[in-house]
Amino acid sequence: MYGFRTAILNKSNISEADIELRSANNVEYIEAIFVGYRRSIRRQDKNHFREEFPEPLAVPGDAFSFSVHWKRWYSFCIPVVNNIQINVRDVLSDSRSCKFQTERSKLDITIGLSSGGPPADVAPAPDNPTPSDTEGLRPTTETLLDQCPRFRILVIGQSGVGKSTLIQRAFGIEQASAENLEPGKANIEEELISPQNNRFVLHDSNGFEPADNFNCDAVKLFIQDRKKREHVRDQLHAVWLCFRIPIKGHGDRLLEDGAETFLKQDSSVLRNIPTMVVFTKYDKLLTHMQMEREANPEAAAEQYLRKHCIDPIAEFAGGTDLSYVAVSSKLEQGRKELVDLTHRKVTERFKLQADTPSPVSVVTLMAQRILPDLKIQGSIDVGRQRYWRTLTASANFEDHTITECLAVIHTDIVCVWNFNDPLQYLYSDEFRGLMAKLAGTIDESTPESPRLARVDTESIYKTSSPLVLLAPVILPFEAGLGLVQWARQTYQQLPNVHHKFMAYIVDLVHVLEILFSLTAGNNEKKLTRGAVSSAFNAYYDSEMRRNVHQRIKRFNYKLPGCDTVLDEIISLVGTSPIDDSDISTALRNIPPESLAKDDDWLSANANGQKVC
Repeated sequence: MYGFRTAILNKSNISEADIELRSANNVEYIEAIFVGYRRSIRRQDKNHFREEFPEPLAVPGDAFSFSVHWKRWYSFCIPVVNNIQINVRDVLSDSRSCKFQTERSKLDITIGLSSGGPPADVAPAPDNPTPSDTEGLRPTTETLLDQCPRFRILVIGQSGVGKSTLIQRAFGIEQASAENLEPGKANIEEELISPQNNRFVLHDSNGFEPADNFNCDAVKLFIQDRKKREHVRDQLHAVWLCFRIPIKGHGDRLLEDGAETFLKQDSSVLRNIPTMVVFTKYDKLLTHMQMEREANPEAAAEQYLRKHCIDPIAEFAGGTDLSYVAVSSKLEQGRKELVDLTHRKVTERFKLQADTPSPVSVVTLMAQRILPDLKIQGSIDVGRQRYWRTLTASANFEDHTITECLAVIHTDIVCVWNFNDPLQYLYSDEFRGLMAKLAGTIDESTPESPRLARVDTESIYKTSSPLVLLAPVILPFEAGLGLVQWARQTYQQLPNVHHKFMAYIVDLVHVLEILFSLTAGNNEKKLTRGAVSSAFNAYYDSEMRRNVHQRIKRFNYKLPGCDTVLDEIISLVGTSPIDDSDISTALRNIPPESLAKDDDWLSANANGQKVC
């Protein structure tokens, strides 16, 4: 179990609190919200949430709140959220009993209090306080997400243009109902957040109907308002302006009168906002060119797109900087180009000083679930800010245990990849233990052990026909951190410690890239231990993993250079495991049923017996 500790800055002698939340209903996730920042509360089981942070959290003001996101099955984007406010004075008034309990919105809240020092006047905390890290190391992603927790996007387009499918595929969610249940209706002011991916917030707008001045004005006013917002988290980060490609002779129009009016008179409002004009149904244009017996249908389609779509809109929009992409629900390449272009434009717009990632740029690549290359780049951008640097000098990790050091590195990398992992398997001690033991094989701190997969009568799955016997997914090590002896030492005590850190970082990125490939197209489904174990095993058994470890062991970090260890890590994580023949073969041979399994973590001892 974990405890959530927070410092109460309210002239009080109560310094810490353990916060626990339970509900009889289906809760997707819970966040504790303070002035200027928020913290996720980790799920312990189905409807039990409890969390421990390594440092005290400042609570400025007289109250804080919990944002409770309930499950709703018929639409991803209806915000089913309760904001439960807790008055600090109410909590402190019951401090003698060392426990504050209340029931709010069908949620049982327990705050266990511990006594601190004598009361003292405390100056008001800043809007975005940086908690003290004397008790622990703070992940870099936590700082970035404090500034911008979600990628904020406005998607404009008529009903039926393909917005829902586009959002669903780009962000890995299910049932993307961009019209909010009622066809053709949308409220542009409403923040739509998916339980399957809470790293983006969608604002949806209907397309511009003929003589629809109301929607044109609503879009213009909304964009103007977001431009004035002080905090980058509240600003608009990108716009997708969606139009169906008109097919010649089918009676289609590219733009209704309302859209022409907006582009001619109001498109200047889009300046300084990354705006992508998205032409949908591109597959139908290709089919049309094939039916017209064009010698090169793709070249003909591109020429048609330029003449009948891009040039007219560019002329209407005047000097407004717009980017153009054609997409189709049947062709993945267009969606990849759209996501990549969006990230590049966002990065340019919100760029900070050199070598410092913008929080908006990072959360944009976190939100997307279509390009693994962006996840790898994000892992590098975040890692090189602090914890991947100077690994041979222990500048960031002095007096911390290896476990504590690896925890922040692990959290940063997993946070960037942003899987649909509501049970937080990737943050669990079990998975972190597997990765630590894998890194330990680089110098035999952890002996390598062959996996002994066995067919078990408990693992019989009935499919349509015939009957399939499915072997359980057996891991090479017992999951958990408890047996990782080398990780208990402090950073300075372990010889060649940088070898293990390099191995841990590279191995983790590679395992997550394999997992990303395994779950591609099913990102809306919850992550299972079967999928995680399958990805881990595919990498563990590969020649690539052994070559990576050998390369790290032979690496001469004393070569002249700014940070040769960092450069070597970046080089290694840039080599995709998906291109490895062993891994590709292993992935093709994994049955879908194994990915759906959510049994306990299983390993095998020397006698071939399963160990949970």
